[in-house]
Amino acid sequence: MNQYQPRLSIGLPVYNGENFIREALDSILNQTFQDFELIISDNASTDKTEEICREYAAKDNRIRYYRNAKNLGGSPNFNSCFQLSRGEYFKWAAHDDILAPNFLQKCIQILDENPSVVLCHSQVSIIDKNRKFIKNYELHLNADSPKPHQRFHALMAKHLCYPCFGVIRSSALKATPLFGSYGAADAILLLRLGLLGKFYEIPEYLFFARSHSQHSLKLLFPDYMSFTNNNPKFTLKMLPDFGGYAVWFDSANKGKIMFPHWRIFWEYLRSAWMGKMNWYQRLSCHISIVTQLKGTEPLLFKDLVNVTQILARRFTDKFTPKTPIQ
Repeated sequence: MNQYQPRLSIGLPVYNGENFIREALDSILNQTFQDFELIISDNASTDKTEEICREYAAKDNRIRYYRNAKNLGGSPNFNSCFQLSRGEYFKWAAHDDILAPNFLQKCIQILDENPSVVLCHSQVSIIDKNRKFIKNYELHLNADSPKPHQRFHALMAKHLCYPCFGVIRSSALKATPLFGSYGAADAILLLRLGLLGKFYEIPEYLFFARSHSQHSLKLLFPDYMSFTNNNPKFTLKMLPDFGGYAVWFDSANKGKIMFPHWRIFWEYLRSAWMGKMNWYQRLSCHISIVTQLKGTEPLLFKDLVNVTQILARRFTDKFTPKTPIQ
């Protein structure tokens, strides 16, 4: 068995990524920092993803390829990447994003020099399917306060969760429940990491997020480009389909009766009781939940209405006599 212990583990969860995965793999393998392992977890792709990944793994012994027997959804696949890792630091990578050659080196340097930082990421540029520049992502979370309740408040802001693709201390990730099986699982993971330590944003555009028609953001969050800066014209209609995201994050949710917005609210409350804080800081986190989620109350009511309608239909179908076939 290979006992090599890399400084960094990179986990790449993928499903049907043949269109872009070569570019993503090349951008990882061409990094100036080379002391890493690359763990690919394939969620039962039906295209040429497996063929491409095995080709790369055959050429570079730092790459380990795993394939799930069926599509488990995003969260189990993301979590599996971390559970298979061995490095002091960990980074999730997407099959369709690109890294500047010095992304890893700069992130790891920051983490090495600053023990209070648990996650280092860079500024983000958004590119199209052909790698052409679309726009810069201008939301900055300011999660670098030395006080955990202030980081909590900053991470409660509406954002696209790109710091999830930064470099993270493995010890911090082990102290969290990782990705949950509900909508906004990425945002809530970041919130919990923020209670454990500071985030550091490198003031350079070293991460290139690709926008394309099959991206989950496009499919479940059609108006996501409105969240690339501080949009003063926010409405509830701009938010993603959190019920759809609950199924995307965990395919076992498909067909279940769910209260997606209530579940997210509960996970925020649960997060406020995590981490080491005094009573004032914990109370401040609860106040942040109230203030940052103000105006979304109709979504909780919507959950109740939707579940009532589903149960009514099921009750009606159960007791409605079937018309015999003539």
